[in-house]
Amino acid sequence: MGEWWRGAVIYQIYPRSFRDTNGDGVGDVPGITSRLDHVAGLGVDGIWLSPFFTSPMKDFGYDVADYRDVDPLFGTLADFDGLLAEAHRLGLKVIIDQVYSHSSDRHRWFEESRQDRTNPRADWYVWADPKPDGNPPNNWLAVFGGPAWDWEPRRYQYYLHNFLKEQPDLNLHNPQVQQAVLDIAAFWLDRGVDGFRLDVANFFMHDLQLRDNPPRPHPAPDKPSYLQRQIYNRTRPETLAFVPKLRAAIDRYPERMAVAEIAAEDQLATMVAYTDGPERYHTAYSFVFLGPEFGARFIRDSIERMGALSNSAWPSWAFSNHDVVRVATRWGRSAADPVGLRQADAGAADKPARDRLPLPGRGAGPAACRGAVRPAPGSGGQDLLATAQGPRRRTYADALAGRIAKCRLLHGRAVAACRSAPSATRGRCSGGGSEFGARLRPALPRLAQEAGTAHRRRHPLPRRTGAGAGLRPRRRERGDPLRLQPWRG
Repeated sequence: MGEWWRGAVIYQIYPRSFRDTNGDGVGDVPGITSRLDHVAGLGVDGIWLSPFFTSPMKDFGYDVADYRDVDPLFGTLADFDGLLAEAHRLGLKVIIDQVYSHSSDRHRWFEESRQDRTNPRADWYVWADPKPDGNPPNNWLAVFGGPAWDWEPRRYQYYLHNFLKEQPDLNLHNPQVQQAVLDIAAFWLDRGVDGFRLDVANFFMHDLQLRDNPPRPHPAPDKPSYLQRQIYNRTRPETLAFVPKLRAAIDRYPERMAVAEIAAEDQLATMVAYTDGPERYHTAYSFVFLGPEFGARFIRDSIERMGALSNSAWPSWAFSNHDVVRVATRWGRSAADPVGLRQADAGAADKPARDRLPLPGRGAGPAACRGAVRPAPGSGGQDLLATAQGPRRRTYADALAGRIAKCRLLHGRAVAACRSAPSATRGRCSGGGSEFGARLRPALPRLAQEAGTAHRRRHPLPRRTGAGAGLRPRRRERGDPLRLQPWRG
């Protein structure tokens, strides 16, 4: 049981969209607690909670203003303790986000640090003098756009922010900052959490010489920061020197773990570097399967390359999280329509969580495409972070590829039906979820009925709701967009 995370499946819960219990329109901690029996019923091993800490919410909680308290928007520490107790009663492990790369600019540490160059926390963040012409100290670019430096007139210096300007980078070269981070980890481990998901774990340190990043030979077009090889502002060897300290702090508590988020040029090799050995993190996941590329060969090649890099590192394979469009949307569409894919996926991550990709063996037929893993009733839900590890990972990949093939087949049928419709209605077809195409607008009832009938004919389904339930159009009022609902027969 000490290594429960090997082979575990973790379900991510985004608090603000999961379930609201006080009527303010925002999900909260008591709402999560009230539906944990539903989550446990899915058969997952644990949950990962996105940030619920005190925050001005410039980055939806990843700008932490108080690492040791719950934001009033979500509840109280007592509410969290209740969630933890209920999860453990149901046999669920609880992993929480920890953001050690940066804090909010509203954190008391930064408010003190920015006052002048001589205060006790003057060196707790990354400060640098301007160039003689007043420009930032180097060419580093923020992940969210623009320079990675912002001006502070009180210090007459720039501070580093690899993300938003409201997220100043902590200076983890400073031993005092390292100890403060370890104390925060101990605070939550003492409360009983089972592990941490470490946000942007390879961004913890920066190059002390502040050297310019070189240009990328073949840049990806979607973010300006991808025009650079980010070798001086992330994935520094100094970061690896801190990892054993954090691992040792976690290992003082039995059956606890850390899963690191890795975004790097060579994602698999970096995952190995951060997990290979007893002094590294227990496991890590990257963005290998969080992009548009997919297919059985791609999945198998990635897993086999990971095995060739290390026999002891234990990767986690993530297929969905809060940073990307849902896996059924990303992989369920035809790769032959890249323009339509980009248009359809615009803003899809902000839509209600109707679409789920089930775990292998859960769900059948078209229900597997819509997803057997659904949010709790009355909740907005959040996507599954499926971590298929160790001995199960190859069989998971094979089964996943089969599910995706079914989704693509059903999507193709829906598109074909739409294209065969009269020109006056063409382009207004819709399926039950985003895997059929967000670009296909509210459907003709006839087409939806035909699609539902065809699905039931090809896949005999039980007459009860559940993982194997089919689809049928529900009765709708005028102006109400049609959606396919579970077929009750």
